[in-house]
Amino acid sequence: MHYLEGADFEDAVSDALDSIPGALLGMLDNVVVVVDEEPDSSDPELLGVYDGVPLTERDMVYAGQLPDRIVIFRGPLTRMCADRAELVAEITITVVHEVAHHFGIDEDRLHELGWG
Repeated sequence: MHYLEGADFEDAVSDALDSIPGALLGMLDNVVVVVDEEPDSSDPELLGVYDGVPLTERDMVYAGQLPDRIVIFRGPLTRMCADRAELVAEITITVVHEVAHHFGIDEDRLHELGWG
């Protein structure tokens, strides 16, 4: 296994966010991105998750809510990758995938676009 330790993994997540076009990145609204070691034991191979209300579903009731969260899971990503380059690529795919959910893009559409 090839790891990106601590801050290096978080830097790779940050770089993945930076790879998103600025116009889209600027549209992220009330969302934080965090790194966690492992997902819930019910889905141990989950790479990332978007927990929140997509922009397409927000209404006036949403105002004042706590930030939505995108969580990237270090353990499953690290275990599935053969080397550092593959890990960095998978981190980017996972970040883009979860950001897409924030914009209301579902799994079927992500698969059609080649991100699923």
